[in-house]
This record gives sequence, structure tokens and C-alpha cells, in this order.
Amino acid sequence: MSDSVLGSLAALATAVVWTSTVMFFQSAGQRVGSLPVNLLRLVLGLFFLLVANLLWRGQAWPLDASGHAWLWLALSGLVGFSLGDLFLFRAFVLVGGRLAMLVMSLVPPLTAIIAALALGESLNATGWLGMAVTVSGVAWVVLEREGTGGARAGARSYWQGLLFAFLGAVGQASGLVLSKYGMGSYHPLPSTIIRVLAGIAGFTLVITVLGRWRQVRQALDDRGALLRIAAGAFFGPFLGVTLSLTSVQLIAAGVASTIMSIVPVLILAPAALIFKEKIGPRAVLGALLAVCGVALLFLT
Repeated sequence: MSDSVLGSLAALATAVVWTSTVMFFQSAGQRVGSLPVNLLRLVLGLFFLLVANLLWRGQAWPLDASGHAWLWLALSGLVGFSLGDLFLFRAFVLVGGRLAMLVMSLVPPLTAIIAALALGESLNATGWLGMAVTVSGVAWVVLEREGTGGARAGARSYWQGLLFAFLGAVGQASGLVLSKYGMGSYHPLPSTIIRVLAGIAGFTLVITVLGRWRQVRQALDDRGALLRIAAGAFFGPFLGVTLSLTSVQLIAAGVASTIMSIVPVLILAPAALIFKEKIGPRAVLGALLAVCGVALLFLT
């Protein structure tokens, strides 16, 4: 099996595991708040990563990583995990999930542009077509699922929310490209450990500045929330992020990012079966469009 196919499959697997992660973290966040969830998911994810690295490579910590890897992977963790997620969650508050996720659909083209400028990567016509088709399908699904609801915001909050959502998209795209640059040929598993360590440091600083440690302690006392965070940490910072780094190591960052962006499409089935949400025909057509786009990306 070629690196191109393996990388595309890793990106698709990332989207699948992130779909379950969304449900676990959404449920936990409703109980204890987003900041504690963001920190605790990384701490628990780090535990899973250290155990896996010990079993797989014979050492828990990435002691064999170069200074180059530590620097750029840590920076990608701060940009992607800390800043990107902070901007995104703030956008959710200001303009609601529909608009925020619509802006976040810009992550794949932003990733491709940044990778082209920073790494010299380029996509062929099939790649750009696949990206356009996939992003269009995802955007269509987001609009259908969220309807016209969302946070009510004044003009100033509206534009601030859009700006924060865009900065969240830039953070995620930049974090992925920085990961690819910092990782090089280094193993994705210890690379993820470095990113998660930096993310933990970033959220620790934010929680300290905002004085939210009481919320974290309350979250630790909520067994139901902890179980959800632990499950989400296994599928997210452990499996999901490791698979995503495997993908960007093997294929173009823009292609990997596009395939990974189909989470809103994949979540349609559990949303209908588990949460009994109504799925309209437009969402189904959007999902089919996104699948066609992903199929094109497998051909690049």
C-alpha cells in the first residue's frame, strides 16, 4: 500500500475517532465547562500517550527527539491546542456553533496555503477540486444541522465572533503545518507527546491568569464528567492526534486537513440514532458531496 493511500486512510481514521470525541467532550463541557475539559483531556491523553510510547518504543518520554522537533512541535501544540481552541470556543459564545463551524471549514484551504508558503507543498488540480467539493459538502451539512439558530449577538460581538472563529481556523491550520515541519521523519507518537505537553502548559497558563482552578477542582469531583473526558481523551489527544500526525507525515497537509474536516458529516448518523436529531435532505446531499470530495482526494 502506497504512502499516499496510507496517509489518506490515517486522515479518514482521524475524522472517525474525532467524531466520537466531539460527543464525549460536548457532554462533559455541558457539565463542567470548556476550560477544565480542555486541560483535563490533554492531561489524560498524555497518560495514554506515555503508556503507548513505552510499550511501542521502549521509553515513555520523547528523549530521542531533536531540538528542532521539540521547538517546532511545542510551538504547534501552543498554536493548535491552546490558541486555536481558545479562539474557537470564544467564537461559539459570540456567534454560535453554526457560524463558527462554517468559518472553521476554511481550515483545509488555509492549511494548503500555509503549507505551500512554508513547506513548498503543492496540490494538483484533482487535489484542489477534491478540497473544494469536500469543504462545500461539510459547509452544507453544518448549515443544515444548525439551521438558523445560534447565539444572538450585536454588531460588535458578531464581527468579534467571526474574527475569533477565523483566528481559530488559522490556529488549527498553522498548528498542523508546524507539526509537519517539526516532525519531519520523527515518529508520530512521541511527536504527539511534545504537542500535548505544550498544550497543557498553554492551558495551565490561561486557567491561572483567568483564575479558573476552582472549576478544574469541581470537574475532578464530577465522576460522570471525568469518565466522558477520559473516553474523549483516548479517542482525541491519543488516537486522533497521533493519526493526524501520521497522515500529514505521509501526504500533503492540505489533503490531510480536508479529509479530517468531515467530522460534521460523520456525526450525522450518531446524531440521528443516539440523540434522535432530525436529519434533513440537504444534510444528506451535503454528506454525499463531502464523500465524493474525499474520494477525489484519495486519487491525488
